[in-house]
Amino acid sequence: MDLQSLILPLLIVLLAVPLFLQARKQKRAVAEQQKLQNSITPGDRVMTTSGVFGTVVATSDDSIDLEIAPGMTTTWVRAAVREKVNTDSAPAAESAEKEETPAEAEATTSTDTTESKAEIAEPIEKQKTN
Repeated sequence: MDLQSLILPLLIVLLAVPLFLQARKQKRAVAEQQKLQNSITPGDRVMTTSGVFGTVVATSDDSIDLEIAPGMTTTWVRAAVREKVNTDSAPAAESAEKEETPAEAEATTSTDTTESKAEIAEPIEKQKTN
């Protein structure tokens, strides 16, 4: 066999294997997203694909009701939920911030007192008139 007869099978393998692996990865991601959307229950804190955070108030087969502010409820398509938000980590982070050592507290206050040398530009409307 010569080199020219091996080029075509080699090209097919080099192109087909990455496509096959990417298809498997995408199929796995779709299955995980479907599992997440099916596991949504009232009381869960979620983030939508547009970045809106809310608490699930009610669910139906294809939609969910999110409370995005106290007393403000909106209806979303279930597929718009991107992820569940872990609400347990927020209190832990707040308590960790409160437990600063005196050296850490002194370091943060000394950096807060340094003045910035940044200049603020004039509003665009004033720049056009000049």
